[in-house]
Amino acid sequence: MIDLRSDTVTLPSEEMRDVIARAEVGDDVYGEDPCVNQLEEESARLLGKESSLFIPSGTMGNLIAVLTHCDRGSEIILGNKSHIFLNEAGGAAALGGVHSHTIPNQKDGTLMLEDISRAIRWEDIHHPRTRLICLENTQNMCGGVALTAGYTREVGQIAREHNLKLHLDGARIFNAAASLGVDPAALVEPVDSIMFCLSKGLGAPVGSMLCGAEDFIQRARRMRKMLGGGMRQAGHLAAAGIFALKNNLPLLIEDQRRAHDLAAGLLEMKGITLMDEIPPSNMVYINLEPEFPYDAVQLKAKLKEYGILGGIEGERQIRLVTHLWITDDDIQNVIEGFREITK
Repeated sequence: MIDLRSDTVTLPSEEMRDVIARAEVGDDVYGEDPCVNQLEEESARLLGKESSLFIPSGTMGNLIAVLTHCDRGSEIILGNKSHIFLNEAGGAAALGGVHSHTIPNQKDGTLMLEDISRAIRWEDIHHPRTRLICLENTQNMCGGVALTAGYTREVGQIAREHNLKLHLDGARIFNAAASLGVDPAALVEPVDSIMFCLSKGLGAPVGSMLCGAEDFIQRARRMRKMLGGGMRQAGHLAAAGIFALKNNLPLLIEDQRRAHDLAAGLLEMKGITLMDEIPPSNMVYINLEPEFPYDAVQLKAKLKEYGILGGIEGERQIRLVTHLWITDDDIQNVIEGFREITK
């Protein structure tokens, strides 16, 4: 199967498996795992932050950030298409008593600066207190679009003017950096905390990183323990992350190139349009026009007959995601499969 459902389906390479097997380990809860310590140091340095924390998942990383920045009964401002709002089981509310104030994501993934400013509460006993602004880069539900450093600086300025914190769900921040051709540290310089995933395009089997100031990470470490995220001999997993940052990070630009090639081929198909004719990163969102003979569920089943797995994003929308294990031949085979289906 050519699996384009998500970049979360990546598997560790033989070289990565060898590194995992040979990893030197210790008890990370005691701070004694050398591979975890190295991964945390390298992650912080890569993004220009003081410190970082190894965590089991991106969802837990975002939740830890919210709970560390916010008190119970306070409020976060975030997009109505954000992963934190749509796909993290309401954890901030259920576990932290934190209220979500959603505002519309624009087509380019941004939140309008005016909307952010209007959403900030003034002091009133009837209101929750605004404590945090959350952005997402790349913005998944807007087609994998990358937010620029300039935009993030503008949001950071609003946060500082109102004494708020700014968190970035940067699960795919390195895809954003590859798309924009910039240093990833430049994209996150204004934020107080940044989470990125090791287990998506970077190809590690498990784990994410939460980066920020030293005092923030110390408080986040306690929150990780409270949520059950403290790990013991986690160096086997951290070794995979170290390998990924060194060897797989430079390959993300190839994922984007292949997404461009796939999009160019699909534009030839009758009854298909794309959210973006030139994909902004490694995601291709396919819209099925009324004349197309199948809806998303039916098309997914047809694609499987041709050895292709895609993800359903709406009644007439399919998402295809390129990643480490997709080759140029795979892209051509996918295009040919669509060609046969749409004859």
